[in-house]
Amino acid sequence: MSGAVSDVVSEVRARVWTGGISPQDESTELRHIVEDILAREKNSTEFRFDAEPLLPVAEHIALHISGFGLLQPLLEDPEVEEIWINEPDRIFVARNGRSELTNVILDEIEVRGLVERMLAASGRRVDLSNPFVDATLPDGSRLHVAIPDITRKHWSVNIRKFIMGTKSLDGLVQAGTLTDQAAAFLQACVLAGLNIIVAGATQAGKTTLMNALLNSAPSSERVITCEEVFELQLTSPDWVALQTRQASLEGTGEITLRRLIKEALRMRPSRLVIGEVRQEEALDLLVAMNAGMPSMCSIHANGAREAISKLCLLPMLAGSNVSAEFVIPTVASVVDIVVHTALQLDGTRKVQQITSVTGRVEGSNIETGDIFSTQNSQLVPQGIFPGKLENFSARGIDLANLVGARAWD
Repeated sequence: MSGAVSDVVSEVRARVWTGGISPQDESTELRHIVEDILAREKNSTEFRFDAEPLLPVAEHIALHISGFGLLQPLLEDPEVEEIWINEPDRIFVARNGRSELTNVILDEIEVRGLVERMLAASGRRVDLSNPFVDATLPDGSRLHVAIPDITRKHWSVNIRKFIMGTKSLDGLVQAGTLTDQAAAFLQACVLAGLNIIVAGATQAGKTTLMNALLNSAPSSERVITCEEVFELQLTSPDWVALQTRQASLEGTGEITLRRLIKEALRMRPSRLVIGEVRQEEALDLLVAMNAGMPSMCSIHANGAREAISKLCLLPMLAGSNVSAEFVIPTVASVVDIVVHTALQLDGTRKVQQITSVTGRVEGSNIETGDIFSTQNSQLVPQGIFPGKLENFSARGIDLANLVGARAWD
């Protein structure tokens, strides 16, 4: 940002402050103030904008004050899924699952100023003692920042926009994410109160799929969600969303995901949802499932069986007294369905397999079977029933029409 523009920004901020104007809600009034100050500068004998067209300058100043500067157009672009800054002059976006370098150029001070404004609403901080931060922007986008000396030289900023193209399973069917038969089966699993794990890599569409699954739950259910930062957006009339909190400068006040799960169980939930399990909180999730609480979570994994293996490992991070002899049989008995979704080469997201956990354990291996699997790029049923058939029968659901006619022997 040039010195001339910086001076105008300072004056505009002063006018906005003294006039009691909200830059976000009164954008027209803000634009008038910017144009008025620029017009006065133009008539001044010390005019300093000869090399800069005033219309783009006015737009740049207005965005800098009311939004997130030169990143604001990217945030408002519905085709942009993610924005990341490697260096101030190397800013990338992802469109339809593919990355591209933009022509947006900032400087170090602008990047830091943008991060400070993005973090202001969340109450979170990033500094030398806490060089990483996760936060949610007002529009629901997820922000992650890493600073030197964790990074080599420049601040690293990632903004994963919350683009919820659809909030229903029917919408995912129309988008080609899964077939109508698979969608009907998953909705039946939700209605039957099965424990469901959504697996996939980054940007595979796990959050979107979880939203759609949860929005197919009965409206009478009380849903409690626990997340590191708020991402899930449900339509349930009885929904409480909880998120973690980092420690204060004094090292106190931290709220972990494990703490959230324990507190959520005291809030009379009908269904417990963990945005993503990464560490020892997996143990608390298994304990909740083992107590009969219908639950759902997402996990980073490259397939359904890999998700099960990872879910057997993570609880043991809680302490040396948590053994595989406890964890493996527990996972086998409480997890019912694993849904694996993946990002395709063309940028679309598709469910690759829907797997049932039979409850049987052979040595350290948990027996699973694909209810739906991808064959010739199509998600097709394999004619296998899931477990807990009594749950489906109690709700009058005919599984034979959804998955075929063969149950586990």
